[in-house]
Amino acid sequence: MDSETVEALRRYTLLESPTGDRRSLDTLAAALETDAAHAGFHVDRERHPTGDHLIWTLPARDTDGGPILLLSHYDTVWPVGTLAELPWTVDGDVIRGPGVYDTKAGLAALLTAVRTIAGGPHPELRVIVVADEEIGSPTAGGLVRAEANRATAILGLEPPHPGGDLKTGRRGSTRARITITGVEAHAALDPDTGVSAIDELVDQLTGIRGLVTGRQVLLNTGTVAGGGRTNVVAGHAHADLGLRFLDPVDEEAVLGGLHALHPVRGGATITTELLSHRPTWRPGPAGERLLGRIREIAAGIGQDIGGRPADGAADTNTTGALGRPTVDGLAPRGGGAHARTEWVSAAGITERTALLAALLRHL
Repeated sequence: MDSETVEALRRYTLLESPTGDRRSLDTLAAALETDAAHAGFHVDRERHPTGDHLIWTLPARDTDGGPILLLSHYDTVWPVGTLAELPWTVDGDVIRGPGVYDTKAGLAALLTAVRTIAGGPHPELRVIVVADEEIGSPTAGGLVRAEANRATAILGLEPPHPGGDLKTGRRGSTRARITITGVEAHAALDPDTGVSAIDELVDQLTGIRGLVTGRQVLLNTGTVAGGGRTNVVAGHAHADLGLRFLDPVDEEAVLGGLHALHPVRGGATITTELLSHRPTWRPGPAGERLLGRIREIAAGIGQDIGGRPADGAADTNTTGALGRPTVDGLAPRGGGAHARTEWVSAAGITERTALLAALLRHL
């Protein structure tokens, strides 16, 4: 067991960091920045009201290779207080705690790997640690795109496939809000002068279901809200949709359809807003070449690793969809992401630390 890296993971896990909790995120960010500076990084931030994105830079040393961009995040899906029910534990190879797998172990492994290559040749390293990845990185897209366009390789520090294989593509992921504005009226005395936003929303949701029928699209209506009183025709209603895409053509058609929605009822209005958007990342030649090189380097240290597309979304959707050489899943193996069974392998931490160090030397 890599005791130093596990101890860092323990410290990070005990600093709970749910998305949007600025105070908690700041506390963990300070700890991460201290460790990053100790590893040799220059640390900076892109500031946002809901949580700052961390930007770390390590200048190139004795090499002409282009910069490597590493993507991670420090927010989790777990609210403060989860440790009381899901405490930090180490039982043989199994380490448990909120966020250990997704993806604090990846951060701990990276920082240890960077310390091990100190003094040797390596390209410029740029690390972005996002504060709102778990809700689709709504404030980080521009930063990720700008950094990706200057990088020769992008490595994602999200969890791998079960067993440790890497991720070479991802479904597109969009959160959209459909907002209906109707006309309030007394539901008994003057109903005909009202326009029900709730009734309009129900009809629109039925139409949206038809929009995705026959396409390789997952649609989940996650929340519905509206109205206020049973004796008042509802003047407002909205629904939040989660959409996943395999094909960019379907993605363009469905999102275009959402923006082109027309009301069924006179007097109703519809607004479509994308709360977050990660484009479909399909495997391509640049990513396949990068995976091939990673496999060669891994074989050189005795590791056999594969790669294939994944269903979940991450910030590598953005870089992969740009056609930039991208591979994800370089955090340690484990399981139970977003579940109370979340765990990470202690041996996997050691394996990934060694692999990351080798990649940072030889990519």
